[in-house]
Amino acid sequence: MAAAKGTSVGSLGKLTELRQRIFFVIGALIVYRLGSFIPVPGVNPDAMANLIGQSGGLLDMFNMFSGGSLGRFSVFALGVVPYISASIVVQMMGSVIPSLQALRKEGQSGQRQLTTYTRIGTVGLSAFQAFGIAMALMKQSSGGMPVVYMPGFGFVLSSVVGLTAGSMFLMWLGEQMTERGIGNGISLLIFAGIVAGLPGAVAHTLSMSGNGELSTIKLVMVVALVLAVTAFVVFMERAQRRITVNYARRSGGQRSYMNQTSHLPLKINMSGVIPPIFANSILMFPAMAATWGNASHQSRWLQDLIQVLTPGEPLYDIVYAVLVITFAFFYTAIVFNSQDTADNLKRSGALIPGIRPGRSTADYIDSVMTRLTGVGALYLVLVCLVPTFMQNAWHVPFYFGGTSLLIVVVVVMDFTAQVQAHLVSHQYEGLLKKANLRRG
Repeated sequence: MAAAKGTSVGSLGKLTELRQRIFFVIGALIVYRLGSFIPVPGVNPDAMANLIGQSGGLLDMFNMFSGGSLGRFSVFALGVVPYISASIVVQMMGSVIPSLQALRKEGQSGQRQLTTYTRIGTVGLSAFQAFGIAMALMKQSSGGMPVVYMPGFGFVLSSVVGLTAGSMFLMWLGEQMTERGIGNGISLLIFAGIVAGLPGAVAHTLSMSGNGELSTIKLVMVVALVLAVTAFVVFMERAQRRITVNYARRSGGQRSYMNQTSHLPLKINMSGVIPPIFANSILMFPAMAATWGNASHQSRWLQDLIQVLTPGEPLYDIVYAVLVITFAFFYTAIVFNSQDTADNLKRSGALIPGIRPGRSTADYIDSVMTRLTGVGALYLVLVCLVPTFMQNAWHVPFYFGGTSLLIVVVVVMDFTAQVQAHLVSHQYEGLLKKANLRRG
């Protein structure tokens, strides 16, 4: 009786841990949303909001990813983009520079050193972007009002310190959410920024429908498009190519094991949402420079560049598609090593039917992964660009384009999968304890 009571108490403790993790994530997201309303000193909020509203294009997308922090020029205006950019650069360099390759093979100690490099890179990128934004804003005015009340060294210093500190805090908050919560903390912060604008976008769309600016047919088209893209993303993210793997016969003690067949699952989209995010980050730099540097005669070529790098323009779509495909292949090569997979199969006594162990197996897996990555890259391009094409062709206010919708769906799927994994682990441990009690 006492043992059974102990088992129930242990099960309750496991569920309590899951609740604590979920509550920690909710609390961290609340802190993030509150911080997005803390402005950097010296900025006229009305003029800043008008400037972002008039800019449009990629700046609107960046403002959406930051949960409106850029439009309010809060301390979280840069969001987690500097951290993502720094982490991707470090990972890319880790596959090229021998010293970083050695760190990747050192396990926990090497990973901690790479994390340190990523944090240093985040500080540098944040300070650089904050300095450029502050210098550009001092030249801007909107609606006859200057964006900066008192331009000068003091404003630049406060902006660099405030924005850099905000990015570093978000980096720390995301790491804490990953460690003490559920899911990937950085992805959850991006998810929260996107979803924060959902009520306003829905209300505006409904008001347009009520005023007659948006016909009922187009409203139905918007809803159908959102549902279709969501269903397609869910289908593709769950899709796998399963390679048959046979395990040789083993004998041990009184038991002998016949040949067993298993599968090596390979996802179609191994790179996740990293390629679209990084592509947007790269295309954001000329947009910011051209939009906020229009007071300078030397930036005239940037003004011409921003015209052709606006979402929906042919050059933007081509460059965006090329960047997404490139980063999909490159990031997949970083996170998945076919040679390591082949070596692990060989050590465990497994082989792919018709393929010799070792190098031949690695080449076969690499060829399969290349084809899958090609399909996955085209899927990312399709999801990210088709809603933009429809928006321009139908003049439908599709505020949440394919990139943002992709991020939202993938993050929700990942969060749900990890919650289910915690529940399954809890049930499995409970069954083991009951079996031990019965044997005793």
